[in-house]
Amino acid sequence: MIITSFRAAVVALAGFIGLTGSDALHAQSYPARPVTIVVPSAAGGGTDTVARLIGDQLAKQLGQSFVVENRTGGGMLVGTTAVAKAAPDGYTLLMGLNGNLAVNPSLFAKLPYDAIADFTPVAMLAEYPFMVVVNNDLPVKSIKELIAHLKANPGKINYASAGNGTGQHLAAELFKMMTGTDMAGINYRGAQPAYQDVISGRVPVFFDNMSTAMSLAKGGQVRALAITSKQRSALMPELPTFDEAGIPGYEYHTWFGIWAPKSTPQPIIEKLHAEVRKALADPTIQQRIAATAGAPSTMALKEIDPFVKAEIAKWAEVVQRAGIKVE
Repeated sequence: MIITSFRAAVVALAGFIGLTGSDALHAQSYPARPVTIVVPSAAGGGTDTVARLIGDQLAKQLGQSFVVENRTGGGMLVGTTAVAKAAPDGYTLLMGLNGNLAVNPSLFAKLPYDAIADFTPVAMLAEYPFMVVVNNDLPVKSIKELIAHLKANPGKINYASAGNGTGQHLAAELFKMMTGTDMAGINYRGAQPAYQDVISGRVPVFFDNMSTAMSLAKGGQVRALAITSKQRSALMPELPTFDEAGIPGYEYHTWFGIWAPKSTPQPIIEKLHAEVRKALADPTIQQRIAATAGAPSTMALKEIDPFVKAEIAKWAEVVQRAGIKVE
């Protein structure tokens, strides 16, 4: 009996070593064919732009095409779910960001994927801060003045949102929670129509991506009050952070990364992670990210899952307290 058990253990160990060796050998030849990066949003947006930038660089480094495929619909559910169900072989990857991985778990009562259980992180790519801008006629020139104005006029000032559950919506609701202020959100179908009313003064407050907002602020069409990152931006160094503006702990970024289906072989994950880090170290890539107000990520592979779990918890509280629902 002991001998039989010993033989079974040896066979099992040999099988495990064989599988591990096979995975490592597979990783050495990976990628042997084109790799698809699924972007769960439309072409031309921020997620798509970052995916194509990194995909092109990975293609140069690895000698295989990294094809960006835009699979839109359902609040990013369509593309994200497709990757969750894809073969775990490293040839179908997902562009993950706040929306589909950290916010959707709270927005949707029945999510067709699990942001943690169905995916394996490959690498974080970059993060982009928001700016708070106001109509030029609003009598505030700082975050402290905005808070005072809102408290003196509770419920009378509206903020613009690029849509229900978007970053613009959530960033403003987080601000309300942390400052005890009262504003009503007005949802628009994207940032551009929102800016029309911000500039005209109909809806005077907007939390938006710095990459979009800074051109309007520099052009004098809106007034910038603060940046939502921990550090000032070299593109607008005069703009204070929220910490400097007297609201410690407030922070909002749109972050982007790459995920693979769960059970993708670890050697492939590690190879991709190393190649992404190499891509992000390229001066041209760094310059292109910086030019749009972003910062390349330095997050280690082991830090990604804990980070996403913390983000899920953070936005679950905001969604619940603000009563945000997506039908």
